[in-house]
Amino acid sequence: MKVERKCKIVSKERLNHDAVYMVLEAGDMVRTSCKGPGQFVHIKCGDSLLLRRPISVCSCQEDEPEDLVAIAFEVRGEGTQWLADRAVGGTLDVMGLLGNGFSIKPEGRYLLVGGGIGIPPMRGCAQYTEGRSTAILGGRSADKIILRDLFERECAKVLIATDDGSLGHHGFVDALVRQELEQDRAYDAVLACGPKPMLRNVAKVAAEFSVPCQVSMEERMGCGVGACLVCACDMKDGSRKHVCKDGPVFDSREVDWDA
Repeated sequence: MKVERKCKIVSKERLNHDAVYMVLEAGDMVRTSCKGPGQFVHIKCGDSLLLRRPISVCSCQEDEPEDLVAIAFEVRGEGTQWLADRAVGGTLDVMGLLGNGFSIKPEGRYLLVGGGIGIPPMRGCAQYTEGRSTAILGGRSADKIILRDLFERECAKVLIATDDGSLGHHGFVDALVRQELEQDRAYDAVLACGPKPMLRNVAKVAAEFSVPCQVSMEERMGCGVGACLVCACDMKDGSRKHVCKDGPVFDSREVDWDA
């Protein structure tokens, strides 16, 4: 069910030069439409821009009198710049919670892999599993590893990879996924969000170790509810699914990584 609310910005923090963290009061949005970690919201960014901007949910909770939704995003264009400029106390026109998140069990133990702006949605998974999961966070450089302190509080272990070697492993996250699974295969699944090349490589490593893998796809979106074809994603069976409505999370074995 589509839920649209006027949400008040109750806090805002700059995570680095490009990334912003916001907490929103969202009425009954969580109580009404939460399906689990990995969903997103669709935010109207100013009167001059027709299309809303999809933003992954970092965490959410039922609360009184207003549910709380936390988001983290990077400024990448006019819409996200408008959003980053909003002040605490202002309101946003928000649709959500949209899409289908990760299929996880609260008592489960997962290997959480986030790359760049794919890091924030993995925090909900960390919170959901109450300290049992391991996080692998990747970015181009140390300043791109956002929310690290929260993951270190909410996970059993946190591993870091940076492209330039400025923090943690010098290289990509799939090398750390391989390293971790070589030492410990007792994970219920690998859960990943990030750029498609990263997801493809992580899925390949998980398959080598016969560990289930779910991936949250990052695609451009138009409507956010499956009415347009902007976010179509090719599946191995020849079908095309909508990332906004059928995803954004898919079993990695479903996705046609060569499309």
